[in-house]
Amino acid sequence: MNQWSIPVQKMIDWIENNIKENPTLLELSNHVGYSPYYCSSQFHKVSGMTLKSYLAGRRLCYAAIALRDTTDKIIDIALQYGFSSQEAFTRAFVRAYGCTPYTYRMHPRPIKLSIKYDVLKPDKKIFGGINMSTVKETNIRFEFIPEHKYIGIWDIRSKNYGDFWKYHNCDEICGIIDSMRNVSLEVVGCHQAGWFYEKGQKGYFYGLGVPADYDGVVPDGFEIREIPASAYLVFFHPPFDYLADNEEVMMKVENLAWNYKLNTNDKWWIPSGYEWNETFCPDYQRHFPEVIGYEILRPVCKI
Repeated sequence: MNQWSIPVQKMIDWIENNIKENPTLLELSNHVGYSPYYCSSQFHKVSGMTLKSYLAGRRLCYAAIALRDTTDKIIDIALQYGFSSQEAFTRAFVRAYGCTPYTYRMHPRPIKLSIKYDVLKPDKKIFGGINMSTVKETNIRFEFIPEHKYIGIWDIRSKNYGDFWKYHNCDEICGIIDSMRNVSLEVVGCHQAGWFYEKGQKGYFYGLGVPADYDGVVPDGFEIREIPASAYLVFFHPPFDYLADNEEVMMKVENLAWNYKLNTNDKWWIPSGYEWNETFCPDYQRHFPEVIGYEILRPVCKI
């Protein structure tokens, strides 16, 4: 890990917390304790983008969400997110998204939002060898997911999350998905990915769940599929330290999920008489370490 990764992540987190305050480079440098020059140059070196372009992208992202989800005046949104006038906001919005703020508000559509950057990697230890482990025992529960639709990219070449991004642009896809949060389901929300089966072969998909009656826009390159209602066995680990324990937690949950034998468990809350239902329903993956932890959901049905 680059020695500047942690300071740069502190810059990113500070920007997120102060996005409405029109943050300046000088204020940012005071926060992390380095000169403006070093902050700017190291941010570029670590993230691959300039501070100015990153901040501009995040301002536009928040402004677009405000246009979509609030009734605030466009001029107020422009000023709130650091634009000098509504005209300046409109010019920047058109350059980024190909339409005016007013048009987007009247007819929201999937757009490529600029997502929050994360320069820290889960496979690196950053605490000087001190391991404050949050790994616990994995467990199983039973859950029912109603009929719904899923908008995503279904890639038979990909076997997991890391594999998937070898073939696709992460920033573009995640930005589009973020722009559709207003139509997503709670139980199968944005960025809830997973695995599907096609002619006996296992692939990976990424996108968002939407209600069963959704008839809105499907972004270019995405496909919408109908997912029947099904019971699921959920193999899970509670919230954990993403940086220190992600690899170990994922391995434990996946080992349990993929090697589990149905109808052999004596836990009273896991019913017997079921078989896997993966011919008709996908396996879902929930990965929100500090919120819910890590979960793999495998569909089951009555024998």
